Amino acid sequence: QVQLVESGGGLVQAGGSLRLSCAASGIFISRNTMGWYRQAPGKQRELVARIISGGGTYYADSVKGRFTISRDNARNTVYLQMNSLKPEDTAVYYCRCTVTSLNGYWGQGTQVTVSS
Repeated sequence: QVQLVESGGGLVQAGGSLRLSCAASGIFISRNTMGWYRQAPGKQRELVARIISGGGTYYADSVKGRFTISRDNARNTVYLQMNSLKPEDTAVYYCRCTVTSLNGYWGQGTQVTVSS
């Protein structure tokens, strides 16, 4: 049974930092594409960052230079370091493991709220 458990969300002032964690079980993150998505109220879920099995990374333009995705294979955990947070970063953040283009797993989400 695959489980992705996010943690690290919370309330922070603009300009602050948070680090999100996604602990995986039942699957090896090093063998799959891991991503962080977010969904703000009234908006569609969007890709924030992802890391592929080879280690390459991708970032949405809105977070480039501020967010960093990384993984610890020994802990089977993916991280999202978020710096210089803005109110528009407020959303529920979800971890996703993409196994194939048609198959993947989602975590339950963690709320990030950035106050101005």
